[in-house]
Amino acid sequence: MRRCIGLDVHREFAQVAIWEDGVVWQAGRIQTTPEALRLFADSLCATDEVALEATGNTYAIARLLERHVGRVVVSNPQKTRAIAEAKVKTDKVDAAVLAGLLAANYLPSVWLPDDQTHALRRQVTRRAHIVRQRTRLKNQVQSILHRNLVPRCPAADLFGNKGRAWLATQDLPADEHQAVGALLRQLDFHGQELRIVDAELGRVGLERAEVRRLMTIPGVDATVALAIVAAVGDFQRFSSPQRLVSYLGLNPRVRQSGGQPAQHGRITKQGRAHARGMLVEAAWAAAKTPGPLRAFYERVRARRGMQVAVVATARKLATLCWHLVVGDQDYAFQRPSLTDKKLRAL
Repeated sequence: MRRCIGLDVHREFAQVAIWEDGVVWQAGRIQTTPEALRLFADSLCATDEVALEATGNTYAIARLLERHVGRVVVSNPQKTRAIAEAKVKTDKVDAAVLAGLLAANYLPSVWLPDDQTHALRRQVTRRAHIVRQRTRLKNQVQSILHRNLVPRCPAADLFGNKGRAWLATQDLPADEHQAVGALLRQLDFHGQELRIVDAELGRVGLERAEVRRLMTIPGVDATVALAIVAAVGDFQRFSSPQRLVSYLGLNPRVRQSGGQPAQHGRITKQGRAHARGMLVEAAWAAAKTPGPLRAFYERVRARRGMQVAVVATARKLATLCWHLVVGDQDYAFQRPSLTDKKLRAL
């Protein structure tokens, strides 16, 4: 007998609803602790199916339950509009809707990465967080200099040795000098953490063939390649490059109804924002490197402008990544000296 179980997951508990023989009934709450979840999993049958929405602790819950049931479906909350637009929205209603949509095979799901890909995603996210923290600290130092009418630093890097020596000689109030010193100490700490994370990611990059393959593309270094591999996981799960482009949110919005022509708007920006941003950064670098990608960028820029051209180049890069990894081949127009330099840095 088929049972479909909906879990409305929160930080400390999950509301359970069970669909059986066309009837949905509430089964109460369970605590989202390993012990409670194991007891709940032991009460399930091998033919049961479980649905829950993607949230912070979804991955751990899904991995724990999938060993005891026939299928675990993690729904995409952005596409589960029956819950998002409900006029009566409670935990019981959400769990019941999940169970009903799963029973009807009408639940939009997300892909669950394997443990290795999930760990890589965590490492890439941690690196991005450290980089954001460093940028915030640097901006605070620049803000202190700006509000005290200090001219621009003559050194190329304000936070290098020459820049810091120049910074120490500036006429600032005592409290501002203390603030600058504190910010520089925090910046050094985050710099050390960034070196540790980069070393860990470097070891991962050397072990992953797809990372080295993507690094043959101009503009794609180890950081960009690792971000793309972490976001995509298994490239084979996309039947075409257009599906990968859509997954990364680089495809334009399309509106069409009746006999009217289709209207194309801005990109959807769905999916993993960090990987999309890294592709745009890679597109800026590729636009400065002689080759087909730069020629493509120049053609689009002449017709549509710089911003549209760089996004179109990022979309071209995503398509190229799919072909290289699925086709198991390096970029035909790579610059070997540039690729060797990237590998040495890795």
